[in-house]
Amino acid sequence: MTALTAPTQAVAAPDEALAPIPWRGMTWVTWRQHRAALAGLVAALGGLAVYLWVSGLELHHDYAVAAACRPAGSATCAALASAFTAKNSFLTNGLVLQVLPPLMGAFVGAPWLARELETGTFRFAWTQGLGRRRWVHTKLAALALVVTGAATAMGALFSWYYGPYFAPGNQALGLPRSTPLAPGLFDLRAIVFPAWTLGAFALGCLAAIVLRRVVPAIVVTLAVYSALAVAVGGVLRQHYLAPLVTRALTVPSTAWVLSRRWFTSAGRPRSPAAIAQALQQGAPQLAGKGGVPDAIGPWRYLVRHGFVQVTTYQPAARFWPFQSIEGGWLLALSAVAMVVTVRLVRRRPA
Repeated sequence: MTALTAPTQAVAAPDEALAPIPWRGMTWVTWRQHRAALAGLVAALGGLAVYLWVSGLELHHDYAVAAACRPAGSATCAALASAFTAKNSFLTNGLVLQVLPPLMGAFVGAPWLARELETGTFRFAWTQGLGRRRWVHTKLAALALVVTGAATAMGALFSWYYGPYFAPGNQALGLPRSTPLAPGLFDLRAIVFPAWTLGAFALGCLAAIVLRRVVPAIVVTLAVYSALAVAVGGVLRQHYLAPLVTRALTVPSTAWVLSRRWFTSAGRPRSPAAIAQALQQGAPQLAGKGGVPDAIGPWRYLVRHGFVQVTTYQPAARFWPFQSIEGGWLLALSAVAMVVTVRLVRRRPA
């Protein structure tokens, strides 16, 4: 019997086949492939966290000193209050953290899948005893856990850092007090910040599987996230619950004021130009060389002369309901985007 006529070797039985790669092996592969991006993310967030912590200790110390100063109206206390107010820099307003979710979506969510598809290495990954289902599930879960955990930690640190500006006794002490519903601050705390970060990551993954190119996926992720954030902050969020409407001249200092409009006693709206004209015409009738005296004030003068101010606002007590609503639909959006991503990966030809 020659080599050419020898019978073909029997195909190995299923129980003799190679065992599939365990899940922990894929986790190690995910770390090896993305260690540079993850290490850079940890370094950048670690540096920012250290800066926030050191600055926060100084901020809390200045607040404690200013709040303990007596009498509250003295020149010394006013100087301490001014020093505390001066700490409200670009960082305390959240401008640095605002860019964190879209950057995670664009540079962590989009590249890991788009690069595999663009270079064709996905074919090799899917034939190494792992399979595309386990491959995409492991990578998606591991990276989503990392970005969401990092965002949760940064959100908690920022909430602690900005805590003195939410203290209830600030107004009586002559210190600034912010509303927890303020745009730019609301979406950096509690539930919403990690939810936005996970949503950006999921959008990046979906853009990657649809476009299959790294640069277009990054651009689309940034564009879609920016459009969504503007629409939510400018339009959607204020309608989570029906806003309150009042004719009172003052509303709580922590309220999120949506609009202030003036009407005549007959209910006709008045423009700012008409209001200014009414004040100019009424000034000669009022006592005092400075026009409208402080004891009356322009707003009270308008009310006395038949004008009605209508203020629409959201009270600060709705912070947690708003957090739950926005965090809930963002998590649902993230889940839908990731499910669609997994389905597209499983249906893509090898």
